[in-house]
Amino acid sequence: MNDLQRLKEMGITVWDVRQPDVLSVNMTKAIALPASCKLLFVSDSAPNEHEAWLFGKILASMKLTSEQALRLPARALSTLGEHSLEWCWCAGVPTHPIAGVKALASPALSALNDDQNAKKALWKQIKSYES
Repeated sequence: MNDLQRLKEMGITVWDVRQPDVLSVNMTKAIALPASCKLLFVSDSAPNEHEAWLFGKILASMKLTSEQALRLPARALSTLGEHSLEWCWCAGVPTHPIAGVKALASPALSALNDDQNAKKALWKQIKSYES
């Protein structure tokens, strides 16, 4: 059994490989997102518990649920395959426009939590896509 099969059996479908040399897989394969994923959160670190709460509140303001969002580190974005994305939110990383997808940019969630001006700027970006 290979490493990817073990991850799948454990129910782990999305992961961030910190040491790609350890896995015996071709890391150039395209990342296929599930059709249910509407927002791609591009951040080099996974949200901690407090940041996850803020992330959930922001998703709710966009009428999205946490089940409709996935996180990828910025370095993995270049391998993005087919998707049904509506939003791409780059937090604390350089923006990576995806054709036909609404783009958001903000500081990392850790910084966003304590910066009211950054929260307002993100809110304005979200609202700018409403007709």
